[in-house]
Amino acid sequence: MNGADLPIAVGVDGSKESKAACEWAAHEAAYRALPLRLVHAWIDEPLYAPPAPEREAAERLLDGCEAEVSERFPGLTVTTELLPATAAAGLTEEADRSEMLVLGSRGHTAIVGFLLGSVGLPVIAHATHPVVLVRPVALESSIEEGDEVVVGLKDLGPAASGVLDFAFTSAAARGAAVRAVRAWGEPSLFGADVPGDLESPTHQGIEEREGLALAGALDPWRQRFPGVPVVEHLRFGNASEVLLTAAAFRAALVVVGRRRRRPRLGLRVGPVVHAALHHARPPVAVVPYD
Repeated sequence: MNGADLPIAVGVDGSKESKAACEWAAHEAAYRALPLRLVHAWIDEPLYAPPAPEREAAERLLDGCEAEVSERFPGLTVTTELLPATAAAGLTEEADRSEMLVLGSRGHTAIVGFLLGSVGLPVIAHATHPVVLVRPVALESSIEEGDEVVVGLKDLGPAASGVLDFAFTSAAARGAAVRAVRAWGEPSLFGADVPGDLESPTHQGIEEREGLALAGALDPWRQRFPGVPVVEHLRFGNASEVLLTAAAFRAALVVVGRRRRRPRLGLRVGPVVHAALHHARPPVAVVPYD
């Protein structure tokens, strides 16, 4: 990651979803000893009428959130900022000047919302820094019970650097383990059954090579973070299903990567990212990489 002094930013809109995101972001800022910035994009996007932004309401919203966070986290540096932009544009720019941007995964209010499809997905698809999506249902269990950062690894080697950096830094900050998840093989489109010849020399050879590749990708991070336990989770199967299964029980955070080289106007984030955003209960961090 670049810029260790960059703040953690969180988008707030007054909904219970953004409140959950704000709480998670405050915890994360405390873990990492970073400042927290509360942001609100205050220009709406009506379909049939000119914008009528409620600046005073937006300022009251930010002031209230700042007061709540400062009371609960007295040692945390908290600032606020109104973004003079529509939500998707303003939050994408905010992500690019922050260590990470945290959003509620659902939410729609009279001021502006962060509904995953209309705002969250464009931000995730276009941001150059990590974006974390938090569900209210995931917050309590993730902070209090989860003891693993689960990271999905599709591309190894240099391509995995940013994703692993984020995962290990997150794990070290909260005293958690890293579970590195990699799926191999090509499951049948007509069923979830494991092939009968999975124990054949051919399949065993492939699995052994995949295991060595995974271990090799993790070795530099084991050396850099010797205090972080690492679990190598290599399974035959569909990558999305393998990741969601690995994250179902002990995950405090799920980390997935997204290639930056996509059309600027497109919203495709890849099937594994899409599955994690819609089905994983813990917060999901989407980390762009080249």
